[in-house]
Amino acid sequence: MVEAHLTKEMIDAGAALVRELDERGIQPDAALWLYFPDLQTWKLVIAQVKVGSEGPKQLYRQIQELMGELSQQMHEISLDDITLSKPDAPIISLLRMAIHTGPGVSGIRFKDNVINGTVIEDAFIYRLN
Repeated sequence: MVEAHLTKEMIDAGAALVRELDERGIQPDAALWLYFPDLQTWKLVIAQVKVGSEGPKQLYRQIQELMGELSQQMHEISLDDITLSKPDAPIISLLRMAIHTGPGVSGIRFKDNVINGTVIEDAFIYRLN
């Protein structure tokens, strides 16, 4: 279960998942931990073109399989902690205005910022293409 604080273990598990998705050819357009203050929880947001064109079901299935294969690295997160998104979702587009990472796996903390009047309380960004 995701905690109110983003832990090193959660960050490491998220990075491992993004790297494995890349290796399997899924290559997310965006991947980041985002704090949702109304829910008081963190979600690993993964944005991928196929979510818009094919729907999220197949990608959730692929992620679930990967997490099972990487169970030792994924013990800090579950499928419930992951949210899939289209690359043009408002929050992803908004964050892209401020940050662009390129195709690798980065580690950018983005905390207590405002972009175009929208408050971003906290995020840990792996990728924003």
